[in-house]
Amino acid sequence: MTFSRSLFTIAALAVCCLGANTHAADDKGFVTIWDGKTFNGWKISENPESWSIVDGTIKSNGQRSHLFYTADEKPFKDFELKVDVMTQANSNAGIYFHTKFQPEGWPKYGFEAQVNNSYNKDPRKTGSLYAVKDVLEAPAKDDEWFTEHIIVKGKHVTIKINDKVVVDYTEPDDHKPGEDFTRHVDEGTFALQAHDPGSTVYFKNIRVKRLD
Repeated sequence: MTFSRSLFTIAALAVCCLGANTHAADDKGFVTIWDGKTFNGWKISENPESWSIVDGTIKSNGQRSHLFYTADEKPFKDFELKVDVMTQANSNAGIYFHTKFQPEGWPKYGFEAQVNNSYNKDPRKTGSLYAVKDVLEAPAKDDEWFTEHIIVKGKHVTIKINDKVVVDYTEPDDHKPGEDFTRHVDEGTFALQAHDPGSTVYFKNIRVKRLD
Protein backbone atom coordinates (compact mmCIF):
# COMPACT_ATOMS: atom_id res chain seq x y z
CA MET A 1 0.00 0.00 0.00
CA THR A 2 2.80 2.39 0.94
CA PHE A 3 4.79 1.40 -2.17
CA SER A 4 1.77 2.07 -4.42
CA ARG A 5 1.22 5.46 -2.85
CA SER A 6 4.89 6.31 -3.35
CA LEU A 7 4.67 5.40 -7.02
CA PHE A 8 1.53 7.51 -7.35
CA THR A 9 3.22 10.47 -5.65
CA ILE A 10 6.29 10.21 -7.91
CA ALA A 11 4.09 9.99 -11.02
CA ALA A 12 2.01 12.97 -9.92
CA LEU A 13 5.11 15.06 -9.26
CA ALA A 14 6.50 14.13 -12.65
CA VAL A 15 3.30 15.25 -14.38
CA CYS A 16 3.27 18.51 -12.41
CA CYS A 17 6.89 19.23 -13.24
CA LEU A 18 6.34 18.45 -16.92
CA GLY A 19 3.35 20.80 -16.96
CA ALA A 20 5.31 23.54 -15.22
CA ASN A 21 8.24 23.27 -17.62
CA THR A 22 5.94 23.33 -20.64
CA HIS A 23 4.16 26.40 -19.28
CA ALA A 24 7.46 28.19 -18.63
CA ALA A 25 8.76 27.47 -22.13
CA ASP A 26 5.48 28.59 -23.71
CA ASP A 27 5.60 31.88 -21.82
CA LYS A 28 9.24 32.78 -22.47
CA GLY A 29 9.68 36.54 -22.43
CA PHE A 30 6.38 37.22 -20.67
CA VAL A 31 6.18 39.25 -17.47
CA THR A 32 3.50 38.59 -14.85
CA ILE A 33 1.55 41.78 -14.07
CA TRP A 34 -0.67 40.51 -11.25
CA ASP A 35 0.88 39.23 -8.01
CA GLY A 36 -1.88 36.73 -7.25
CA LYS A 37 -2.54 38.19 -3.80
CA THR A 38 -3.44 41.89 -3.91
CA PHE A 39 -4.71 44.59 -6.25
CA ASN A 40 -1.39 46.43 -6.07
CA GLY A 41 -0.69 47.99 -9.47
CA TRP A 42 -4.35 47.88 -10.44
CA LYS A 43 -7.13 50.42 -9.96
CA ILE A 44 -10.84 49.72 -9.64
CA SER A 45 -13.36 52.12 -11.17
CA GLU A 46 -16.93 52.13 -9.81
CA ASN A 47 -18.44 49.48 -7.52
CA PRO A 48 -15.26 48.09 -5.93
CA GLU A 49 -17.31 45.41 -4.16
CA SER A 50 -17.62 43.67 -7.56
CA TRP A 51 -14.01 42.49 -7.18
CA SER A 52 -12.39 40.03 -4.82
CA ILE A 53 -9.37 37.75 -4.66
CA VAL A 54 -10.21 34.08 -4.14
CA ASP A 55 -7.61 31.30 -3.97
CA GLY A 56 -5.11 33.09 -6.16
CA THR A 57 -7.66 34.28 -8.69
CA ILE A 58 -9.39 37.58 -9.39
CA LYS A 59 -13.15 37.08 -9.09
CA SER A 60 -15.54 39.45 -10.83
CA ASN A 61 -19.17 39.42 -9.73
CA GLY A 62 -21.45 42.39 -9.15
CA GLN A 63 -22.49 45.71 -10.59
CA ARG A 64 -20.58 47.08 -13.57
CA SER A 65 -16.95 47.76 -12.74
CA HIS A 66 -13.54 47.69 -14.40
CA LEU A 67 -10.14 46.81 -12.99
CA PHE A 68 -7.38 48.76 -14.78
CA TYR A 69 -3.69 47.91 -14.83
CA THR A 70 -1.86 51.06 -13.69
CA ALA A 71 1.57 49.91 -12.48
CA ASP A 72 3.40 50.57 -15.74
CA GLU A 73 3.61 54.20 -16.84
CA LYS A 74 4.73 53.28 -20.36
CA PRO A 75 1.66 52.50 -22.49
CA PHE A 76 1.37 49.21 -24.33
CA LYS A 77 1.25 49.44 -28.11
CA ASP A 78 2.54 46.21 -29.69
CA PHE A 79 2.32 43.30 -27.26
CA GLU A 80 1.16 39.81 -26.44
CA LEU A 81 -1.18 39.42 -23.46
CA LYS A 82 -2.21 36.08 -21.96
CA VAL A 83 -4.91 35.70 -19.32
CA ASP A 84 -6.28 32.47 -17.89
CA VAL A 85 -10.06 32.74 -17.52
CA MET A 86 -12.92 30.65 -16.18
CA THR A 87 -16.60 31.51 -16.55
CA GLN A 88 -19.63 30.24 -14.70
CA ALA A 89 -22.86 29.57 -16.58
CA ASN A 90 -24.56 32.55 -18.22
CA SER A 91 -21.68 34.91 -17.38
CA ASN A 92 -20.21 37.86 -19.25
CA ALA A 93 -16.93 39.77 -18.83
CA GLY A 94 -14.17 41.22 -20.97
CA ILE A 95 -10.47 41.99 -21.31
CA TYR A 96 -9.70 45.51 -22.57
CA PHE A 97 -6.53 46.69 -24.28
CA HIS A 98 -5.33 50.05 -25.64
CA THR A 99 -7.58 51.56 -23.00
CA LYS A 100 -7.09 54.03 -20.15
CA PHE A 101 -8.56 54.48 -16.70
CA GLN A 102 -11.95 56.10 -16.34
CA PRO A 103 -13.86 56.32 -13.06
CA GLU A 104 -17.19 54.99 -14.30
CA GLY A 105 -19.05 53.64 -17.31
CA TRP A 106 -18.08 51.21 -20.06
CA PRO A 107 -14.50 52.02 -21.16
CA LYS A 108 -14.55 54.38 -24.12
CA TYR A 109 -10.98 53.84 -25.24
CA GLY A 110 -9.50 50.79 -26.89
CA PHE A 111 -10.96 47.38 -27.62
CA GLU A 112 -12.73 44.70 -25.62
CA ALA A 113 -11.80 41.06 -26.12
CA GLN A 114 -15.03 39.34 -25.15
CA VAL A 115 -15.43 36.74 -22.39
CA ASN A 116 -18.77 34.95 -22.81
CA ASN A 117 -19.29 31.23 -23.29
CA SER A 118 -23.02 30.99 -22.53
CA TYR A 119 -24.36 34.45 -21.62
CA ASN A 120 -27.77 34.44 -23.27
CA LYS A 121 -28.27 38.20 -23.70
CA ASP A 122 -25.28 38.76 -26.01
CA PRO A 123 -24.48 36.67 -29.12
CA ARG A 124 -20.84 37.81 -29.12
CA LYS A 125 -18.88 34.94 -27.65
CA THR A 126 -15.46 34.51 -26.08
CA GLY A 127 -12.62 35.83 -28.21
CA SER A 128 -14.71 38.38 -30.10
CA LEU A 129 -13.03 41.69 -30.84
CA TYR A 130 -16.20 43.25 -29.54
CA ALA A 131 -18.39 44.88 -32.22
CA VAL A 132 -15.46 44.86 -34.65
CA LYS A 133 -14.97 41.19 -35.48
CA ASP A 134 -17.32 38.94 -33.56
CA VAL A 135 -17.22 35.24 -32.75
CA LEU A 136 -20.68 33.66 -32.67
CA GLU A 137 -19.78 30.15 -31.47
CA ALA A 138 -18.08 29.81 -28.10
CA PRO A 139 -14.56 28.36 -28.40
CA ALA A 140 -14.41 27.48 -24.68
CA LYS A 141 -16.66 26.04 -21.98
CA ASP A 142 -18.00 27.22 -18.65
CA ASP A 143 -16.35 25.90 -15.47
CA GLU A 144 -13.10 25.14 -17.31
CA TRP A 145 -9.96 27.27 -17.40
CA PHE A 146 -8.97 28.57 -20.82
CA THR A 147 -6.29 30.98 -22.02
CA GLU A 148 -7.25 34.14 -23.89
CA HIS A 149 -4.23 35.35 -25.87
CA ILE A 150 -4.28 38.80 -27.49
CA ILE A 151 -1.55 39.83 -29.94
CA VAL A 152 -1.19 43.33 -31.40
CA LYS A 153 1.44 44.16 -34.01
CA GLY A 154 0.94 47.45 -35.79
CA LYS A 155 -2.64 47.45 -37.05
CA HIS A 156 -2.94 43.67 -36.86
CA VAL A 157 -4.90 42.12 -33.96
CA THR A 158 -5.00 38.37 -33.33
CA ILE A 159 -7.01 36.69 -30.59
CA LYS A 160 -6.44 33.05 -29.69
CA ILE A 161 -8.37 30.84 -27.29
CA ASN A 162 -6.31 27.87 -26.09
CA ASP A 163 -3.90 28.46 -29.01
CA LYS A 164 -6.70 28.44 -31.61
CA VAL A 165 -7.03 31.63 -33.66
CA VAL A 166 -10.59 32.96 -33.41
CA VAL A 167 -9.98 36.54 -34.61
CA ASP A 168 -7.54 37.79 -37.24
CA TYR A 169 -8.16 41.48 -37.89
CA THR A 170 -6.23 44.22 -39.65
CA GLU A 171 -7.50 47.73 -39.13
CA PRO A 172 -7.99 49.64 -42.41
CA ASP A 173 -5.63 52.56 -42.95
CA ASP A 174 -8.56 54.98 -43.21
CA HIS A 175 -10.23 53.81 -40.01
CA LYS A 176 -11.13 56.56 -37.55
CA PRO A 177 -11.97 56.23 -33.83
CA GLY A 178 -15.64 55.98 -32.94
CA GLU A 179 -17.25 58.72 -30.87
CA ASP A 180 -18.80 56.59 -28.12
CA PHE A 181 -16.23 53.77 -28.21
CA THR A 182 -12.99 54.35 -30.10
CA ARG A 183 -12.24 50.70 -31.05
CA HIS A 184 -9.13 52.01 -32.76
CA VAL A 185 -5.57 50.64 -32.75
CA ASP A 186 -3.59 53.04 -30.59
CA GLU A 187 -1.83 52.41 -27.25
CA GLY A 188 -2.81 52.22 -23.60
CA THR A 189 -3.25 49.81 -20.73
CA PHE A 190 -5.36 46.75 -19.90
CA ALA A 191 -8.56 46.28 -17.92
CA LEU A 192 -10.75 43.43 -16.74
CA GLN A 193 -14.53 43.70 -16.61
CA ALA A 194 -17.19 42.87 -14.03
CA HIS A 195 -20.30 42.94 -16.17
CA ASP A 196 -23.37 42.40 -13.95
CA PRO A 197 -24.48 40.73 -10.68
CA GLY A 198 -25.50 37.54 -12.49
CA SER A 199 -22.07 37.05 -14.07
CA THR A 200 -19.20 35.36 -12.24
CA VAL A 201 -15.82 35.15 -13.98
CA TYR A 202 -12.35 34.31 -12.65
CA PHE A 203 -8.99 35.55 -13.94
CA LYS A 204 -5.43 34.47 -13.14
CA ASN A 205 -1.91 34.22 -14.62
CA ILE A 206 -2.02 37.64 -16.25
CA ARG A 207 1.19 38.05 -18.25
CA VAL A 208 2.40 40.30 -21.03
CA LYS A 209 5.29 40.60 -23.46
CA ARG A 210 6.09 43.87 -25.19
CA LEU A 211 6.78 43.65 -28.91
CA ASP A 212 7.66 47.30 -29.57
